[in-house]
Amino acid sequence: MRCLRKNAKFLKSLEIKNKNKPDMPDLKYCFDLIEKMKMMDHIIDHSVMVKNVAVCMCSLLKPLYPELDSNLVQVSALLHDITKTRSFTTGEKHDKSGGRLLTCLGYDQIGNIIRQHVILDEYNNFNDPVTEVEIVNYADKRVLHHDVVPLFKRLEYIIDKYGKTEKFRMRIKKMWKNTEQLEIKLFKNLDISPEAIACLVETINSPNRKKY
Repeated sequence: MRCLRKNAKFLKSLEIKNKNKPDMPDLKYCFDLIEKMKMMDHIIDHSVMVKNVAVCMCSLLKPLYPELDSNLVQVSALLHDITKTRSFTTGEKHDKSGGRLLTCLGYDQIGNIIRQHVILDEYNNFNDPVTEVEIVNYADKRVLHHDVVPLFKRLEYIIDKYGKTEKFRMRIKKMWKNTEQLEIKLFKNLDISPEAIACLVETINSPNRKKY
């Protein structure tokens, strides 16, 4: 990981007291980090909603996969776009740089999930247990701005915004085919449909960042 000496001053500026266990930030830490990274409001709103979807999915799946770490899912989803605002200026790939940032701050598991929130390292594991990284990746694909939408709606938006060339459009469609298979995996043992998630998420009492 590129935790270089030249970044030491920047990382020092991000030091925040964490009341939780050393390997897992609490929500106050997360919102303080979001503030220090000067995330745009609409990206914060998106991140909070992705967190809500991920928490909802985790609560549904945890009875089937008790090894799932709900706190890891919550924090990783909330911080998944931590470097996106900066990327508009630098041109960096925010999934990779966000993963590196959290790893450099000492949170390897969170960094690994953030690094894969756009594209998973592996999709050919349909019969394996559901993982935290799959939940966060899927949750991000279900949120357009700050609204929970079906996968195809998010796909339409991504192709319109990023599919400027045939090469990129084909890459996006391939990723989306994998995401549709992921959705089947996540819901195959649940008694609800993917469409029901939007209604369930509305019942979540989301923390207001102003509280922190």
